[in-house]
Amino acid sequence: MKNVIIIGGGFAGLTCARELARSNELCITLIDKNNYQQFQPLLYQVATGALAPSNVAFNLRNTLRRHANVDVKMAEVVSVDLITHTVVTKEGQKYQGDCLVLAAGSQANFFETSGADRNTYPLYSLRDAETLRSRIIAVLEAADRDPSLVEKGALNFVIVGAGPTGAEMAGAFGDAARVLQKERRFKNLAASQAQIILVDQSNSVLNAFSEESRLYAARTLRLRGVHLRLGTSVKEVGPGHVLLSDGTTIKTRAVIWAGGIKAAQLSANLGVQTGRGGRIDVQTDLTVKGFEGVYALGDFANITGADGKTLAQLASVAEQSGRWCGKNIARDAIGQTRQPFRYVDKGIMAMVGRNSAVAEVGIRRRHLHGVIAFFTWLGVHVALLTNLRAKIEAVIEWAWDYFARVRSNPILDRIEQTEIDWKANENSPATQIDLACSARRAS
Repeated sequence: MKNVIIIGGGFAGLTCARELARSNELCITLIDKNNYQQFQPLLYQVATGALAPSNVAFNLRNTLRRHANVDVKMAEVVSVDLITHTVVTKEGQKYQGDCLVLAAGSQANFFETSGADRNTYPLYSLRDAETLRSRIIAVLEAADRDPSLVEKGALNFVIVGAGPTGAEMAGAFGDAARVLQKERRFKNLAASQAQIILVDQSNSVLNAFSEESRLYAARTLRLRGVHLRLGTSVKEVGPGHVLLSDGTTIKTRAVIWAGGIKAAQLSANLGVQTGRGGRIDVQTDLTVKGFEGVYALGDFANITGADGKTLAQLASVAEQSGRWCGKNIARDAIGQTRQPFRYVDKGIMAMVGRNSAVAEVGIRRRHLHGVIAFFTWLGVHVALLTNLRAKIEAVIEWAWDYFARVRSNPILDRIEQTEIDWKANENSPATQIDLACSARRAS
């Protein structure tokens, strides 16, 4: 039997393992630093309390339990020999295979923005989402305990990046602010003073979408009280402020980073030249040039579409590339020729709030907006969830949130996030009035 080593248990790696498990000629070892797959498109709902962590994370061993030829190892890979297909983990174990699949995923790309790596909250992993959720709750609890902290930015939430993650997060924040005002769980919290600021250096929200969808999303977010600071970049992030490229300083204790991703750190330890975003450039059959039997997939790779352009880092690209890679490795095992990857574009979509979403479906990009797009988004994401239990639980949570309009229990389970330096940037000139005026000018 041939041995296949897969690094990474995300959409790409897990789908590849499932495809390879069909072959009795292959033995698969799946290595990931976590023992679960995380459903990245729904992480923002964990951060805002709409879903529980268990709704978006799935144990890899449980998922692959019916495949006797798949072995899961929880370990962090620190180095790889692409010639011998040898993998070394942080704990010192070594694994070697006949084929090697690099699907280690991604990490936040801060683009060398001063202080961003230390003072922002990325949203690209389950750990990120749980940490951000606790930070948000900690800030709200502090502002309820001491209303004077509002003047220090306690209710200013800055989101960097107006792509799908940032726009969805901003919409969810807008809905959550309405719920806070209505429910009055926090008796002394001035929820009406909450400021949600979405910053992006491009001139539009959801830049990858059509102009019609972009305009709809921007209008919908503004109606939810989101201040759009478009055509503006972040120059610096401190422990208590954000400095924008136009000179504006915003006091805040919660900066969410949705400004982009790059390949996981492992890409820098492979000894090969990387492409855009630190990712590995691959050939049409998803192999790495010059290294026989080595594949790169998902967010870890630069994969070219039929038009010659690099495909976006989407869950659909990762999933399809994982399945295609599995088929090619299986073809190799029985002496057949590998086939070039062909991506089937099923469209793009983003949720921008309750009853509000944009969807551009299929190759011809049929446009859906509003309630129809909202329920389409829900249906597609339920279908993509890994197992039946997750699908049922997500539907129940969403139904409860939709009809009862009550968010899940706001549990502060990461106490370290309550340690906020409220004295930081006490002399900052930013004010609530500046933000409101800027928002009116932007609209």
